[in-house]
Amino acid sequence: MKKSKNYRSSLTLRLILAFIATSIIPIILYNFFAYYNTAKIVNDNMQELTRTNLAQVANSVDVWIESYEDILFQVYTNDDIIAMVEHINQSPDDLTLVTGQLRRNLRGLFYTKEYVKAISIITPSQDMVFYDLLSGYMTKSSWMDNIGMSRQELYDILSNDNGTNMIPTRKAGVYNTDTYYLFHLGHRLINYKDVEKQIGVVIVSIDEKMLKEICGNADGEGNAENADTFNFIVNHSGKMVSYKDDVMLGKKVIDWSDEEEIRRDRYLDFIRRQKEFADEYVTVEIVYNEKLQCDIVNVSNQNSVIQKLKAQQQILLVVMAFSLAALVAINILLIRSLTGSLQNLVTIMKRAGKGEMSARVEIHDSMPAEVETIAQQFNKMLGRVEESIQKEREAGERQKNAEIAALEAQINPHFLYNTLDTINWMAIDRDEYEISNSITALASILRYGINKSNAIVTVREECEWLRQYLFLQQTRLKNTFECGIHVSPEVLEWRVHKLLLQPFVENSILHGFEGKKGTHKLEIELIPKYNSLQIVIWDNGRGIPDELTEQMNQGIFPVNHEKSHIGMENAINRIHMYYGEDAKVLIESKKEEFTRIQIQIPHREEA
Repeated sequence: MKKSKNYRSSLTLRLILAFIATSIIPIILYNFFAYYNTAKIVNDNMQELTRTNLAQVANSVDVWIESYEDILFQVYTNDDIIAMVEHINQSPDDLTLVTGQLRRNLRGLFYTKEYVKAISIITPSQDMVFYDLLSGYMTKSSWMDNIGMSRQELYDILSNDNGTNMIPTRKAGVYNTDTYYLFHLGHRLINYKDVEKQIGVVIVSIDEKMLKEICGNADGEGNAENADTFNFIVNHSGKMVSYKDDVMLGKKVIDWSDEEEIRRDRYLDFIRRQKEFADEYVTVEIVYNEKLQCDIVNVSNQNSVIQKLKAQQQILLVVMAFSLAALVAINILLIRSLTGSLQNLVTIMKRAGKGEMSARVEIHDSMPAEVETIAQQFNKMLGRVEESIQKEREAGERQKNAEIAALEAQINPHFLYNTLDTINWMAIDRDEYEISNSITALASILRYGINKSNAIVTVREECEWLRQYLFLQQTRLKNTFECGIHVSPEVLEWRVHKLLLQPFVENSILHGFEGKKGTHKLEIELIPKYNSLQIVIWDNGRGIPDELTEQMNQGIFPVNHEKSHIGMENAINRIHMYYGEDAKVLIESKKEEFTRIQIQIPHREEA
């Protein structure tokens, strides 16, 4: 006992020292790893969220721009408007009247969208007809003088192709104490009777506040909805289309490059020059909008997130110091409980090692979960070993009984074989050749059965014996049933234990057809299937009740039932004894219709 206590004390001390040595450094390393890993995950998630947000912004921009393109479409495809513009191009006497009519038509389209501030048409001769909500004048446009190009230049840009063109944001002016910044969508007018003819261009002027709302800079006073992130739009010339600070609108902020990484770096330099955020934790993401040929840029400040992570790390360090001390004390108690449970487990193992298979580890609440799992599995293992030993005993008993039955069966056939040989010659002497053939077949059957009843033979030999057996049965029953044996040539040389099929065939003949009217049929098939030999025995006899069929498929044979089914039980047990779990026997039957027995045994070089 003293030696056991010293051993347990030594194990306890070693476990405590090992815990201290292996816990402090890994916990510290884990803490730092977790911090940097968390920071990376947060950064990756923010980038993914930013990209998703940018994609949504880009999609929203496309949707809104398409809705304003619809106004352009309604103008440049309107036959009445096209006719009026062509009439104006001819400088008619009623120019004022036609211009007024055109302006009224434009005003009819004006209020279909919220942010439209002006709709203008410029003719090839640079005449301009418009309806302007900001200026309220019929002769002075609110934006034309501040767009930075002449009417001719603007006309040349928009009439150059059949697509929609975007004119960057510029300051329009101050109206009713409010400063307005407009960007413009333009398209050439089209006469579908002569699509190449230059008629004029139409321009829809849109308040830049629409883009601010889409980008999340909704208040228009330089404050984004989220103070740590905002979006802006820059066209392919590097000019600002939409920004939270109106002062930057229309200004060139970067030198454009086709390389996205270069543009990202230039946007970051721009943000640094603006001193929006601290440099260290600022990220920039870009989505290029093919339709507008613009970059939609997101700027995010991750400083607050990083500071929170650092604070969390410091809290973890403090908690870790207190937790480590508590863990040492708790582990001393747990280790003592562990070693006590292990000692109990070892004791039961020793008893089992001496052959006491009924011994079991006692499970109690104080036992650690891991040891409890080991104990439960050990108890299950002892149960399976005990069950296996019992099955082995029963199998040995069944095999011994089978061997005894085989020996008993050899006595009478040996005697009968010699007697039948004498009777055969007597039949020949009296010219009774039909009787002689039957006796010869019976003698062949007996010879096959006498010589090593458990021997291994080829499928060819087993089927030849089966044909002799069926010949005798047909002779005995005066050919009251039809029989067919179908064997795949591939399996003829496969090897099986002899006399496997006879009990099933006999059951069909003697019991399946008994009391059943009509033509009796018996079919036997041997074919290869998945490297196994599949045997199917089918008859159209009286069948087996459903309940009994289900019981037999489960290996349950009623004790005081028909002798025929007892014979089937012995045959099935013999198959499983030879081939183990690799063999399968399935019985299917329908009362007064058929019985089908499927036997599947593995194909082996030696069965």
